[in-house]
Amino acid sequence: MEFRIDRRNGTAAYQQIVQQVGQALRLGILAPGDRLPTAREVAESCAVNPNTTLKAYRELEREGLVEPRPGLGTFVRRSLARPQAAADSPLRAELEAWTDRAHEAGLEREDVAALVASVLEERYAAGARPRGAPGAPAHREHRAHREHGVRRTDE
Repeated sequence: MEFRIDRRNGTAAYQQIVQQVGQALRLGILAPGDRLPTAREVAESCAVNPNTTLKAYRELEREGLVEPRPGLGTFVRRSLARPQAAADSPLRAELEAWTDRAHEAGLEREDVAALVASVLEERYAAGARPRGAPGAPAHREHRAHREHGVRRTDE
């Protein structure tokens, strides 16, 4: 696994490492027993202090996701992968197709990220249920529409 550290995004380097390991665990890229790069390897490939990587690995260890093995390295302890999020899942294929349509429509990466974040916030809010779930409203107005007094008439 190779880490990508973006010094412009405002997130601490160690936190980026934690996030990237978490994402790799969720997508099944990393599995139990896999060895993570050493602090020295990450320092060389990403130009970060080895202590940055060690801090990230300690946080992952506290979360029960990795375990250090003295003299051997740091190894994945458990996976976060779900079949529905696998690289070959139908949901991923739908998301890829949607992302392609958004790009073709002229949306930039930041536009897509903002749109996805707003939908995630709305759909995964505490206590929110997916549309069609028992007890869920048939339609929820979009927050921006509520805030500006606009009601959707297309649904």
